[in-house]
Amino acid sequence: MSQQINDPLATAKRLAKVYGYKLDVPVVYTQGVALSGRLRLHALEPGSADPAPDIAAIIAPRLAEGDAMFGKNGGTANYAGICWADELFATTGNTEYRDLILHIASLFETPANGMPIAPPLDTDVRVEDFFFAAAVLGRAFEQSSDEKHIHTLVTFLLASAETLQYDGLWWHCKTSPFYWGRGNAFAALGFAEALTFIPENFPGRSELVATHLRHLAGLRKHQDSSGMWRQVVDRPDSYLEHSATSMIGYALARGLRAGWLDAEWRAVVDAAWAGASDRIGPNCELEHVCVGTGPQPDLAAYLERPYSDGLDDRGGSMILWFAVEMARLQREG
Repeated sequence: MSQQINDPLATAKRLAKVYGYKLDVPVVYTQGVALSGRLRLHALEPGSADPAPDIAAIIAPRLAEGDAMFGKNGGTANYAGICWADELFATTGNTEYRDLILHIASLFETPANGMPIAPPLDTDVRVEDFFFAAAVLGRAFEQSSDEKHIHTLVTFLLASAETLQYDGLWWHCKTSPFYWGRGNAFAALGFAEALTFIPENFPGRSELVATHLRHLAGLRKHQDSSGMWRQVVDRPDSYLEHSATSMIGYALARGLRAGWLDAEWRAVVDAAWAGASDRIGPNCELEHVCVGTGPQPDLAAYLERPYSDGLDDRGGSMILWFAVEMARLQREG
C-alpha cells in the first residue's frame, strides 16, 4: 500500500475529484452521499476551494422540478438523496435547502393506530430503510427541533429489531432472511446516523445503542483478516465487498468520535480502513462493489450477485464519507 492510499485525508481529496459531480433523475442516495462528502471535506479543510457554488449549480435543475426529481415512484432511497441539504444550507444560508429537508420529512407518516411502521417505510423491514429514514428524519429534527421526526425514527428502529438475529446479524428483510453484506452495512450506517441526531435523553435511545452494539459485535466476528466484510457476511466463500466495508467502517469511526464506542473498536476501524483504501485504484476505481440488490429469493442469489470493478457511484460515495470520517477521527485523536 502506498502512503497516499493509507492517509484518509489524502484519499478523501482524491475521491472528491471524481465523485460528487452529478445528481440525476431520479435523485438517489448513491449520488447524494457523494455531494455531501465533498461538502464535509471542505468543512474539514476550510482553506480549500469551496465546492458549494458548484454543488448548488448541480442541484438547481433538480430543485426546479419539485417532487418530480424523485421519479414517478419515488421512495426512501430517493428521499435519502437529499442528505447534502443540511450541509449546503449551513454553508450558503439558502433556506431553500433547509425547506427541502422538512418537506421530504413530511412525506414520512407518523406511526398511528398501533402500527409502528408507516409509509413510505416498508413493513417488510428492509434494512436499507434504517439509513434512508435516519438520513431524512434526523436532519429534519436537527433543522426544526420538532420531535415528531425523531419519534417516527425511533419507533421504526425499535420495531425493526425483530429481524436482528441471535448472532447479532440482520436479515435483509422479513421475506429475505439472509445476511447480505451491504444490508448489514445499511443497518450499521443507519443506526450511526440515527444516534447522531437522537437526543441523549430521548426515550428509546439507550435501547437503540444496545441494539447497535450487539450488531457491531456480531459483525466484528466476521471481519476478514484483510479488514473487509463479505457479500454475505457469514460466508467465507463469498467475495470481499467494498461498499459494505466502507459503510461499516464509517459507522465505527462515527461511533468512536461520538463516544458510544470505546477505544477497543479503534483496531477494527483501522483494519477496515486499510482494507478499503487498499482497494482504491489510481483513478479512484473500486474493487468488488455489489450491484443494486433488492430482496433476493434465496441465499444462492446473494452469493451469485454480480459486482462492479471500476468507477462506481454507490461505492465511491461511501468510501468518500468513510475517508472524511477517518480523517476527522485521526485529527481528534
